Amino acid sequence: MDDIDRAIVAELQKDGRLSNQDLAALVGLTPAPCLRRVRKLEELGIIKGYRAVVDQVALDRGFEVIVQADVGKNDGPTIAEFEQRVAAMPEVVELRRMFSRPDYFIRVRVRDAEHYEEWLTKGLLGNPGVARVDSRMTMKVIKAQD
Repeated sequence: MDDIDRAIVAELQKDGRLSNQDLAALVGLTPAPCLRRVRKLEELGIIKGYRAVVDQVALDRGFEVIVQADVGKNDGPTIAEFEQRVAAMPEVVELRRMFSRPDYFIRVRVRDAEHYEEWLTKGLLGNPGVARVDSRMTMKVIKAQD
């Protein structure tokens, strides 16, 4: 990647709906070479896709909780089952396996505290591999990359 590719990526991160014409003008190219570069960045997997950033409150998902979870057994089948089950939950917007403790970092979005409690007790804690859970309710999001 050169500086022009980086500029293309930066502009598309700001506004993924830019027309090729506008993008080309912003990065100092004519439209044809700009489009070739964008397509190449897509083919290489540097640009993985385009999406809409939405208001989570309007979708009844404005209550965010950061969950730290530990599994009781660190064997392959337990880990695989835990990851598959948690990743499939629609309330889970991010799932990370960590080095050391906690074993997992889970970001959850639901309507409110009542719905979080329901998800936690019926969903996450219903998983036999879970040994410990620590929840952190978000007071205010200062910076987020959606």
